[in-house]
Amino acid sequence: MALVINDRVKVTSTTTGTGAMALGSAVTGFETFGAGIGNSNTTYYAIFNTGTTEWEVGYGTLDGSSANLTRTTVLSSSNSDSAVSFTSGTKDVFCTMPASKTVYLDNSGNPVGAASAGFALAMAVAL
Repeated sequence: MALVINDRVKVTSTTTGTGAMALGSAVTGFETFGAGIGNSNTTYYAIFNTGTTEWEVGYGTLDGSSANLTRTTVLSSSNSDSAVSFTSGTKDVFCTMPASKTVYLDNSGNPVGAASAGFALAMAVAL
């Protein structure tokens, strides 16, 4: 099982509660988790219940057929960063890159996030 991040992976779901999300069809112009992430792999995900304030971002695991996404670790959410008990409605479920997991340069070119100056120097030396 590998961590896979891909662009334009977005499906719908009508799953309620806090359990695994049963993944539906791809939204027009996007691909399924099976096609973009692959069976049994892990990815960062976002879920938004359309027409509500319910949302969640986390790290999830696809089952062997990519039919279900287990919400392994919630990183942030509309429920005080805990698992959201989604109510009825159509949810958008998509692959994302959480802000808390990114490393980037600020407008002065300094590393922000996990890549502190010491880390960046260590990586440069290692390469």
